[in-house]
Amino acid sequence: MTSQTLNVPDSDQIRRAPKVLLHDHLDGGLRPGTIIELARAQGYDSLPETEADKLGIWFREAADSGSLPRYLETFAHTCAVMQTRDALFRVAAECAEDLAEDGVVYAEVRYAPEQHLEGGLTLEEVVEAVNAGFREGERIARANGHRIRVGALLTAMRHAARALEIAELANSYRDQGVVGFDIAGAEAGFPPTRHLDAFEYLKRENNHFTIHAGEAFGLPSIWQALQWCGADRLGHGVRIIDDIEVAEDGSVSLGRLASYVRDKRIPLEMCPTSNLQTGAAASYAEHPIGLLRKLHFRVTVNTDNRLMSGTSMSREFELLTEAFGYTLDDMQWFTVNAMTSAFIPFDERLAMINEVVKPGYAELKSEWLFRQTAVTSGSATATS
Repeated sequence: MTSQTLNVPDSDQIRRAPKVLLHDHLDGGLRPGTIIELARAQGYDSLPETEADKLGIWFREAADSGSLPRYLETFAHTCAVMQTRDALFRVAAECAEDLAEDGVVYAEVRYAPEQHLEGGLTLEEVVEAVNAGFREGERIARANGHRIRVGALLTAMRHAARALEIAELANSYRDQGVVGFDIAGAEAGFPPTRHLDAFEYLKRENNHFTIHAGEAFGLPSIWQALQWCGADRLGHGVRIIDDIEVAEDGSVSLGRLASYVRDKRIPLEMCPTSNLQTGAAASYAEHPIGLLRKLHFRVTVNTDNRLMSGTSMSREFELLTEAFGYTLDDMQWFTVNAMTSAFIPFDERLAMINEVVKPGYAELKSEWLFRQTAVTSGSATATS
């Protein structure tokens, strides 16, 4: 166990625990039924399935196929139905609702505005539609007895040439629900240094950004994201494990980059299920998150693409609990890490930790304690 207490949560407690999500793609989390309805409304007739259950299975199987073209095809379908204001509004609202239903209290959801212009929308109209959708989803969640706050991360595609334009867009909407910037897409052949002008602009504006790095390409991608671009967080960062050596006697030696990442408390946006699908990890039990947590890196747990991975924050924690025996204390540790690393102001992060996260876990721990007390008392009565 990683904690002195043995309060291993069950699936219900994991679902009810307050969770914080930093790495989730809007176009990777649509409801299958919504995709079908939007496709019908927009005259899009290229979906591989037209029944919601079958379409959901198709997305997961395509993501698990090991075929990059088939994996990328999944996003072609979701983006195809996200080309109108109404569609973007609906998808964003449902995203917030679904996350809140899963116990997420704070989320940063990313998307690339440049991928939603085929219907004639401007970049500004895309951002405004998504922001309005998130606010509507938050309102519906409150009406359903849940609380969530959603911030948007505007993503530039690293193979394109619009990073500075998207960075300027993120900065112009920073007080209207956009909390930061990101770049995504294939790492190999498209290093983050291609977009130095965007990162230098954001730093001059005192704005926040994360960079997809260290998922497929390895340590050079992480090094460039940090030392050339100045990233606040690493999207994935799973390959930092390549700079950590574990000896036969169990002793651990960190290379200079891994030491820097740990010493500087650079947040790692780990996405276990997604990492298995892309081959960045062989199994949950072998996922680097286990060692990184023991070594006290600032690790966070995330979903990446909920539709393609057939996952949720609760499912990710359930799988990690099965693999590593994580307890409520461990869940709280991951969650506080994430909230500490969020791109909202410090006082708001602190309030969320002290008024939402810690009280939520304290209540769950007391549940566990009273349940264990009842079990122990029952056993004592039976044997007396």
